[in-house]
Amino acid sequence: MGRFHPDVEPHHLDIDIDEHESAYVVGDVHGCPEPLDRLLSTLEITDDDLVVFVGDLVRKGPDSAGVVERVRDADNMFSVRGNNEEKLLRGDKSLASLSDDDLAWIESLPVAITVGENLIVHGGVDPRKPLAEHTIDDLQNTRSLAPGGSYDPPYWYEEYAGPPRVFFGHTVLDEPVRSEWAVGLDTGCVYGGALTAYDLRAETITAVPALRGGVERSDAKIVDVAELG
Repeated sequence: MGRFHPDVEPHHLDIDIDEHESAYVVGDVHGCPEPLDRLLSTLEITDDDLVVFVGDLVRKGPDSAGVVERVRDADNMFSVRGNNEEKLLRGDKSLASLSDDDLAWIESLPVAITVGENLIVHGGVDPRKPLAEHTIDDLQNTRSLAPGGSYDPPYWYEEYAGPPRVFFGHTVLDEPVRSEWAVGLDTGCVYGGALTAYDLRAETITAVPALRGGVERSDAKIVDVAELG
C-alpha cells in the first residue's frame, strides 16, 4: 500500500478486519445522532461488528456532542478526523456543546485508517502524486482537480486508479460514488439527504433518509453523480 507521509504516519490506524464479524464504513454524520441511531439499528450493529466513519462527525447538525458521545463510547467504532474536526482544533470554529474531553478525543483521532486493503480518509487522494506525498491537509480536503475549483470537475475520484481502494466523505453527493477504486459516502445527511453505510464484506450499500429539512445548501455544491464522467 506504500508508506504515508511522515506527518501522517503517526495519525494512521490499521484495523484487522478479521477481528470483526461485519465491517462498515459510514458517511459524514455532521452532528445528526437521530439518523445515525436509525442506521446502526437498520444494520443491526453488535459489539462484534466494526464501524468506521469518514470524518465530519461534528458541526452543522443539531447535536454534535451526542454524536461524539455515541462514537467515543463504543469500542467497535472509529473515525478519521475530518476538516470540520480540524476547524475546531485550530480554533477557526467552536461548539459550546463540546467539552474539553470531547476536543481531546477529537484531537486523538487518526487522519487515515486502513482496514484490510481499504483506506479510509475524509477528503481523498490526489492521483497525480503518490500516497507518501500526501499531507494531513491533502487527505482531509482533496476534492476537485481543477485549478482553484472546490466543486468544479474533474474530481479526484474520477481520475484515481488505485490501489488502495479509498473510502471518503467531504464531497456532498446526491447518491454514493462507487467505482473499483473509490467509494464516496457523504450523501448530505445534514442537508436533508441520507446517511449512508458501505458493507466491506458484502460490498453493499445501506442508507437511511435524514427525515428532516436539513441545513440549506446550494445545488452547485451537491454533486450529481449521474453526470460524472
